[in-house]
Amino acid sequence: MIKNYFKIAWRNLLRNKTFSIINIVGLAIGLCCFLLIALYVLDELSYDRFNTKADQIYRVNCSIRFGGGDLNGALSSDMMGQLLKKDYPQVEQYTRIYNSNGSKLVRKGNNFINEPNVAHVDSTFFRVFTFPAIAGDTQTALNMANTVVITESTAKKYFGTTDALGKVVETNDNGKTLYKVTAVIKDMPHNSHFNYDFLFSMRNVDYKWGQMSSHNFHTYLVLTKGTDYKAFEKNFDTYILKYVIPYVQQFIKITNFDDFKKAGNKLEYSLTPLTKIHLYSDLSFELGRNGNIQFVYIFAIVALFILAIACINFMNLTTARSANRAKEVGIRKVLGTERKELIAQFLSESTLMVFLSQLIAITIAWLVLPLFNDMAAKTMNMGSLFSPIILPLLIILPFAVGLAAGSYPAFFLSGFRPIEVLKGKLASGKTKGGVRSVLVVFQFTTSILLIIGTIVIYRQLNFIQSKDLGFKKDQVLIVNGTYALKNNADAFRNEVLQMSGVSSGTKSSYLPVDNSSRSDNSYFKGPAMDVKEGIDIQNWYIDYDYIKTLGMQIVAGRNFSKDFPSDSAAVIINETTARLLGYQNPIGQKIYEPDNNNNNKKIIVHEIIGVVKNFNYESLRQNIGPLSFFLGKGSGLQSFKVSTTNVPALVSNIESKWKALAPGLPFSYRFLDDSFNEMYQSEQRVGKIAMTFSVLAILIACLGLFGLATFIAEQSTKEIGIRKVLGASVQGIVQMFVKDFVRLVTIALVIASPIAWWFMHKWLQQFVYRIDISWWVFIMAAVMAFAIALLTISYQAIKAATANPVKSLRSE
Repeated sequence: MIKNYFKIAWRNLLRNKTFSIINIVGLAIGLCCFLLIALYVLDELSYDRFNTKADQIYRVNCSIRFGGGDLNGALSSDMMGQLLKKDYPQVEQYTRIYNSNGSKLVRKGNNFINEPNVAHVDSTFFRVFTFPAIAGDTQTALNMANTVVITESTAKKYFGTTDALGKVVETNDNGKTLYKVTAVIKDMPHNSHFNYDFLFSMRNVDYKWGQMSSHNFHTYLVLTKGTDYKAFEKNFDTYILKYVIPYVQQFIKITNFDDFKKAGNKLEYSLTPLTKIHLYSDLSFELGRNGNIQFVYIFAIVALFILAIACINFMNLTTARSANRAKEVGIRKVLGTERKELIAQFLSESTLMVFLSQLIAITIAWLVLPLFNDMAAKTMNMGSLFSPIILPLLIILPFAVGLAAGSYPAFFLSGFRPIEVLKGKLASGKTKGGVRSVLVVFQFTTSILLIIGTIVIYRQLNFIQSKDLGFKKDQVLIVNGTYALKNNADAFRNEVLQMSGVSSGTKSSYLPVDNSSRSDNSYFKGPAMDVKEGIDIQNWYIDYDYIKTLGMQIVAGRNFSKDFPSDSAAVIINETTARLLGYQNPIGQKIYEPDNNNNNKKIIVHEIIGVVKNFNYESLRQNIGPLSFFLGKGSGLQSFKVSTTNVPALVSNIESKWKALAPGLPFSYRFLDDSFNEMYQSEQRVGKIAMTFSVLAILIACLGLFGLATFIAEQSTKEIGIRKVLGASVQGIVQMFVKDFVRLVTIALVIASPIAWWFMHKWLQQFVYRIDISWWVFIMAAVMAFAIALLTISYQAIKAATANPVKSLRSE
């Protein structure tokens, strides 16, 4: 019997080729979107779960406010991990990651390669994280100084083989340093919140250890099984009182921790579970570009909506063809076929169509996955479709969707009364109009939500691009890694400045983009170092031409000048710092800091010589904090303001100068506006994905609307014929045909608008600097929705209105 059902179903599909192709392709597109988004969501949720102790690992975070200066970072002091392990039995193990330089120059043959994915880690690193070794013993690999663990692909890159134990890696970060390869591990999975190719021994870090108030390390704790990490966080207050406050009291006048907090300051530590870092953490100094759980929720809902729209489209197209099969149903009922057999027949047809759609969907997904990976910055593969999570879904999907999508037409068609059907009456078709109207409203509500969301995302991204940041990010060329030039750094800068099209240049390790180099220190209005007069300020060490090159504006006082030797101890502050210090005229005033190089027992005095206009030196998600400029010798980067239209030629000339001064060292450059845009890559990716799936969802919805228009045209054939005989015009009939759809789209707009406003308002809250959701966004969405609807149904409306009434009425 089942075989017969599918045989008849196949014949019906072949008999109605156009209908079958539209229906199957529409459902295939919906299923393809669903599968791609499911892969994306599952990949996002899988981060760091490969670690054996994933549910026990937590990262320490700090939240510090001192005098209005804030630091909310994924950082802790160098001592915190070992002190917590000593004091609390719940801490089973700890490890630290240190990557302040961000990259190292590694020799390969006669040349050096700039390796960005490097870090120094503790010897306990592999007792916390699970990265399998293919050579060597990771448990002891980093016990000694001048040792390094490399990944499998790195070993092949430098040595041509994974058999690299005992081989030597030479770096040129702080002079020539040799590291012995003591282990080779498999490449770190893409779904890790950090990804390194080189793990150097922590014993080689040049750092002044034991600074309880300095936060430069990423510390991870392994808590014993069953430990409530929220309850464990309460121990941090004790840790602060025992270790941090006594240390800080050496150079800041603090009576107790309560006085520190009463002065409006804050020092707090928290823990983030390892498996939540990627989606739930957005702090300063993250080890990678994290995702966002909001986007996961949004895309999961979009996937379900698209699948629902595809099923609704299937229902509408199937019921649109009901008139053509009504007599078949009537005859089969007269011949004794029971309703349950008809239902089984129609469900078998829908299941077969869904199965064919799924095969096409998997094929399309396989073809477009590389493009989707580029769009979403992923490395997913089709093997993920057959994972233990997705494979059962693929097996169940044809039956579940076939039942869901085929149930309405099955029960609708099998419910026809044979006598009325054979008389040419389909009164039941009118009584079902309410259900179909609800389905169309749902489709267009979803489509309008996606349209509004996409418009708002792109408007916010455009706002970010066009906002006056307080500096000029365009036409600033940055040469990376110029510290490697050492004594030739000044010569390189001077030669580039002589080139046509280069107006100015500067040396500095600091750039006005998120997660650039950062150094914070505490400053005071008076030499007493009273906590009530303190402020935490970011320090940037720059040269005389930095402010000019980046187009910043001095609003009071002056810039650093070679004419004033005393400027070596002077400071330029931003407007936020001036406001927090409370100086109406800060020029000539002084700020004080403890001398860290002398155990904080001396005081350094800085005279304020200038105030720079506030500029956004971090993400627009954050307020502009206090900032200070000092004269220094930061030479990690050299930036040049260029004004030429022939950028490739200029870059080629600069590279030639580089190679002449530094043969064997890699030349690397970028533009400041590209670095700025990288801060918003996740939003840009989401915008592209949202746009793509919005278009596809609307396409599927249009197919559903086309199906409903076809259905109504078939049901209204005789009515339209009578109206034409009685003198109705084509325009009048088209208007009659269209008005119900306009009403449905209007209802969808009323439902979708407040929902879309709420979701996008919540999303925009993560930006301190953001757009308002203007009324015209909803007008534009309405216009687009009406235009889409009218274009979709116009074909059927005009076709029905221009049909010959004689043909439709000849059976009467």
